Amino acid sequence: MQPKSPWLIFVLVAVAQFMVVLDVCITNVALPAIRESLHFDPHTLQWVVTAYALTFGGFLLLGGRAADIFGHRKILLVGLGGFTILSLLIGLSVSPTMLIVLRALQGIAAALMSPSALSIVLITFPEGKERNRALGHWTTVATGGAAVGLLLGGILTQFLNWRWNFFVNVPIGIGISMAIEKLLPHEEQETKHHDLDLPGALLVTSGLVLLVFVVSRAPQWGWQSTSTLMYGALSVLLLIAFVWNESRSSHPLMPLSIFRNRNISGANLMSAPITAGAFGMFFLISLYIQGVLHYSPLMAGLSFLPFPIILGSLSQRMARGVTKYGYKPFLIAGPLIVASSMAWLIRLPVDGNYFTDILPNVILMPIGMAMTFMPLIVAATSGVGENEAGLASGLINTSQQMGGAIGLAILSSVAASVTASHASLGSMEALVMGYDRAFLTGVLFIIVATMIGAVMIKDAKKSGSAVHAPSHGI
Repeated sequence: MQPKSPWLIFVLVAVAQFMVVLDVCITNVALPAIRESLHFDPHTLQWVVTAYALTFGGFLLLGGRAADIFGHRKILLVGLGGFTILSLLIGLSVSPTMLIVLRALQGIAAALMSPSALSIVLITFPEGKERNRALGHWTTVATGGAAVGLLLGGILTQFLNWRWNFFVNVPIGIGISMAIEKLLPHEEQETKHHDLDLPGALLVTSGLVLLVFVVSRAPQWGWQSTSTLMYGALSVLLLIAFVWNESRSSHPLMPLSIFRNRNISGANLMSAPITAGAFGMFFLISLYIQGVLHYSPLMAGLSFLPFPIILGSLSQRMARGVTKYGYKPFLIAGPLIVASSMAWLIRLPVDGNYFTDILPNVILMPIGMAMTFMPLIVAATSGVGENEAGLASGLINTSQQMGGAIGLAILSSVAASVTASHASLGSMEALVMGYDRAFLTGVLFIIVATMIGAVMIKDAKKSGSAVHAPSHGI
């Protein structure tokens, strides 16, 4: 059955993407309840978030390429089915180990869903005004889902149980799977081969996963310890071996020629540090609001309510702005606003106040994100043919998720190290000082991203009212 409107297709895949993004952040507000319920070691609590983000990011290239080879619709349905089942099992977890392992598996399912969903959007809407409009809505879903996750997580944890943060995916997953099966049209086979480059997939996934693991464990091992240096070197060697494999493979997982497009390279390099700062900020500010300001899970979630409202209202304006002015101006101004909003958190006090210490960030951050993420996706996917839509989608998602996982590990490590080194100040003072230094690290990430955008991103030429990226080099 062929839908009458491409926007029906968009709604179906956007709901699937919303589930993926929601589960990145919905657990943040529930972390104290999960820690108490399952008796988590405080040092391993971040793995409730990191395990998901790590496997999600590590398998995205494989998921994107599988979608190009076997069909975007088919891979989306496979991932959605796995995601739904694993959500049910996570809600039934009885131990920290069980929860973390299932969250890691859920991340793999998400890695099949996300690039498939975005590539369907790219195929459905032609480059220019309509795609920019669709990607404006996509930005609202992709970045607003994080803030909605904090709000919904607070409501579910307060009035039901932390387990409902995962149970809620089950009816949504079943319903959207049935709708996609019935309404999303079948597609023609995009490639003539079924070679998935499993050696490349194994190398890049193991290299990225090991890298995040090393960064997250380094504070306990010591940054100059034998374990840190040995496993860090191994992760680098695995990634070098991946690049070597891709240069020689007849059907590479990631054709290196795609990076000849300057905007694709620049957008992916920008995306990692921006998401690194954002992931770490959401995690730490959730802990600050509940642990220092002593907000309930519901009030902690409500404190982020302005975020999705502001983001949603601005995203479509950004779509029109990119169509008219190109994406480079926004990829410089947007990250600077994000950095400014995060800089406000550097001075968080022990006796903080929501309206003076948190609210300015919650208002400024979505403005900067709306100006950043939609243009970033346009730059990262313009000029890509249908047979590489999954690859381009997987690349930008990989940059975001691995940047987020590494950023969360680094910012958590900075916070823990600073807190430990200032223990003489008192537990609460040392804790808040750790958060402050972590936020400063996040600001530095965003500044690096801004510099990359200024140097690497080149605005596409305009044709009429639409912006078209050059397709040469792919």
